[in-house]
Amino acid sequence: MHVEARAQLVRAINEGQQAGVDRQRVTACPYPAGDLRRSAWVRGYTAGRSTADRGSQQ
Repeated sequence: MHVEARAQLVRAINEGQQAGVDRQRVTACPYPAGDLRRSAWVRGYTAGRSTADRGSQQ
């Protein structure tokens, strides 16, 4: 995988994770359907929501 493409995916994961922690809606994803960055963002979002949910239960 090209270095820049990998960096874009990592950036999308991090953005999604922050959105999840901030409890934004999943529809806030800025990437269009069919874009690999969208999948990465949603993965990060899911991880971020899990983190936020665990934090609120304590």
